[in-house]
Amino acid sequence: MKIALSIAGSDPTGGAGFQADLKTFNSIGVYGISVPSVLTAQSTAGVSDIYEPPVEFFSAQLDSILRDVRPDALKTGMLYSLEIISVVAEKLRQYSLKNLVIDPVTVSSTGVSLVKNGALEAMRNYLFPLARVITPNIYEASVFTGININSENDMKDAAMRLSRSGAQTVIVTGGHLQGTAIDVLWDGEEFLTLESERAEGEYHGTGCAFSSVITACLALGYDVRESAVKAKEFVWNAMRSAVSLGRGMKILNLGQHR
Repeated sequence: MKIALSIAGSDPTGGAGFQADLKTFNSIGVYGISVPSVLTAQSTAGVSDIYEPPVEFFSAQLDSILRDVRPDALKTGMLYSLEIISVVAEKLRQYSLKNLVIDPVTVSSTGVSLVKNGALEAMRNYLFPLARVITPNIYEASVFTGININSENDMKDAAMRLSRSGAQTVIVTGGHLQGTAIDVLWDGEEFLTLESERAEGEYHGTGCAFSSVITACLALGYDVRESAVKAKEFVWNAMRSAVSLGRGMKILNLGQHR
């Protein structure tokens, strides 16, 4: 069986973070393993507190699993600090890990910052050059590039600029723009635009699910474009069947199968 690793934050709701990644991996038919990079006190209404485990323990978790199991693909989600990012970059090189997908989480769906000072620069300098795919949403792409993204052309400009950081493929997800939900993929040679209808309402964990599907598909041997198409369809279906568990945002139904 193919294996995918999630290095991400913990979300008690299961709607995002490594819990959502593991559910998504399973739905695609890949065995999921995980290393939590940070813990959150979180509900469907938002994040109320963040705890970063000692960096030595985080590093020990990675060494423990990677000495024993080699993932076919891996993804990163919430990486809270420069120190955590530095460890991830070190382990990627030490264990010669391939098929890295980066979901460059910067802020929660409710507006809470999920990175410390210096983390964004470290992510761009240390991790983007090692990535096969990065999947920023329009807000994250704007933070990294300084481009005010209001259109598909702005998304394309941001994707091209982000690719200069070294990532092989950039996918800017545009679900927060008005109108049709558009994602833009740039592989250094040509664009691919993915479109879907817009689902009404507020949803938790769409970026986690999207990047997780891509990770699982890469582990199975699909190319990036095929993986992105499958991810777009998966997230759309998961939004259509989302559930309301609490008083806040809807949680995606990640229990579907390909």
